[in-house]
Amino acid sequence: MTNRKSEWLWVERMDGYRRVGNSFWARVTLLGALGFTPVGIPSYLGREVTPLLPSQQIHSVPQGVVMPFYGIVGVFFGSYLWCTILRNVGSGNDRYDKQGGIITLSRWGFPGDNRRIYNRVPMKDVRAIGMEVQEGIHPRRVPHTRLEGPQSVPSTRPGEYQAPGDTERKAAEPARPPNVSIEGLDQG
Repeated sequence: MTNRKSEWLWVERMDGYRRVGNSFWARVTLLGALGFTPVGIPSYLGREVTPLLPSQQIHSVPQGVVMPFYGIVGVFFGSYLWCTILRNVGSGNDRYDKQGGIITLSRWGFPGDNRRIYNRVPMKDVRAIGMEVQEGIHPRRVPHTRLEGPQSVPSTRPGEYQAPGDTERKAAEPARPPNVSIEGLDQG
C-alpha cells in the first residue's frame, strides 16, 4: 500500500522492521554467532575439529567457555531479529478520515492474541499535533498526535530520520481539521 491523499482522507503507510539496515544487522549477528561456536568448542574439548583453527591458540578458560556462550546468545538474538523482519512487526498504516472524524492507527505486532494492533480515535479527542525536538549529537524530531489526557501517539517509527522541513510538513498535515493547534514547530 502506498500513501494516499485526498481532501477528506489521508492514508499513510508505516514501514515495519523489514528494512535493509535491519536485515544487514540480522545477517551479521547470526553469522558472527555461528562463527563463535566452532571456535570455542574445540578449545574447550582440547582437540582440533578443523585444521584452520588449532585449539592450542585459544585457551579453554576463559575463551573456550565464553565463546560458545556468546555464540548461543547471538543465535537467539539473530533469530529474534529475523522473526521481526519476516513478520514485518510494526508495519501498518495511519488513516486520517476528516469527513468521518476518525483517526485509525493499525499495526502488526508479534504473534499471539494481540497480533493486529488497531486503535480508533475520534478527531474531537485530538488536542494538538506536536513535535518532540531533541538537539545535540543525535538530533531527532518526532511528530506526534496529543490526545485528551496524557496520551501521545508518535507519527513516525523510532529511529526514522527525516529532514526538518519534511518532519514539519508531516506534523502539520493531520492538523488541518479545525480547532487543532500545532505545537513545537520552529517559526522561521
